[in-house]
Amino acid sequence: MTEIAAGAPAPDFTLTTDSGDVLSLAACRSRKLALFFYPKAGTSGCTLEAHDFNRLKADFDAADTRIVGISPDPDKALAAFRSKQGLTFDLAGDEAHAMLEAYGVWVEKSMYGRKYMGVERTTVLIDRDGRIARIWPKVKVAGHADEVLAAARAL
Repeated sequence: MTEIAAGAPAPDFTLTTDSGDVLSLAACRSRKLALFFYPKAGTSGCTLEAHDFNRLKADFDAADTRIVGISPDPDKALAAFRSKQGLTFDLAGDEAHAMLEAYGVWVEKSMYGRKYMGVERTTVLIDRDGRIARIWPKVKVAGHADEVLAAARAL
């Protein structure tokens, strides 16, 4: 598993968003970038987290910070999730897990004694220079988006 650290260059990536646009780290350099990694579109925790970021979208924009949700879901599932939930920021899927692995969030998990690979809910804030400003591993959803916003404003 790859480990990333605050102050280090963010791992480069290129993904397709739910709307079909190409998203890359290089293309996001003009703004700060809040990447929130979540396990699966449409699940209760992921829906709550997405709604919290969506509620604060205008505040993130004012802080010159782009929000992107990343999961291993296919683009079609992400587009349906975004539409159903009325989300106003991009979602991107990494079905091949290359970006998820590069950011160290594709990990072995365990539920009811069964081990499997999945996304550890994590948020990474990247500055305008493409460096990792802050990492929130093992995110608890309640209040998290507000905490990321405060960090983005301070950056």
